[in-house]
Parts: sequence; structure tokens; C-alpha cells
Amino acid sequence: MNYPPCPQCESDYVYADLAYLICPECSHEWNPDETIEEDILVVKDANGTQLAVGDKVTIAKDLKVKGRSQVLKIGTKAVIRHIGDGKDHQLDCKVDGAGDMMITAHFVKKA
Repeated sequence: MNYPPCPQCESDYVYADLAYLICPECSHEWNPDETIEEDILVVKDANGTQLAVGDKVTIAKDLKVKGRSQVLKIGTKAVIRHIGDGKDHQLDCKVDGAGDMMITAHFVKKA
């Protein structure tokens, strides 16, 4: 039979044992009928709207840029490129007129 690869180590050498699939390389066992719930990172903007990669956002507050004498004004547009689980900055954005920056999610609003 053709079984899916191991979700932990991506090995193709998976075999079945009753209702479970077993990977001989990492000893991971799982039930293929159960849904796998991944840790989905939920990041919300200043209004509580969930943000996703590719969303267009606007700055909700004047922000000083660390290391520069620049200020991002209210209404400056940005596009989210990556969402991380950083403690200080969750969004990796391309900001109009300023380039790539990390921004805290509660300082933006979804456009």
C-alpha cells in the first residue's frame, strides 16, 4: 500500500499497525484518520481583526524607527510578508517609503 510520509521526519518508510501508521526511522506513531492540528499563530491588529501574510495594513500610530531619525506617520501603508511569534515584533512588513521593517501587530490596522 501507499502511505503518506511521516509528518515528523518526512520519511517514506512508513508501515501500518492496526489503525496507526508507524515510522521506523523516528518511531513516530499517528492515526491517519485524525486531523492534525498544527499550532496556528493568530495575530490580530489594533481593531482585533486577524492578520495573514499578504494583507495590506496601515500604521495606526506615529512610530519612531529604531536606529534612524525617521518617523512612520499614521496612515502609512505596508504589506505583511511574514508573521512571526516574536515578543516585540510579530509582523515583517514592506513599508511604503521606508523598506522592510518589523512592526508590532497592535500598531497596525488592516486596510
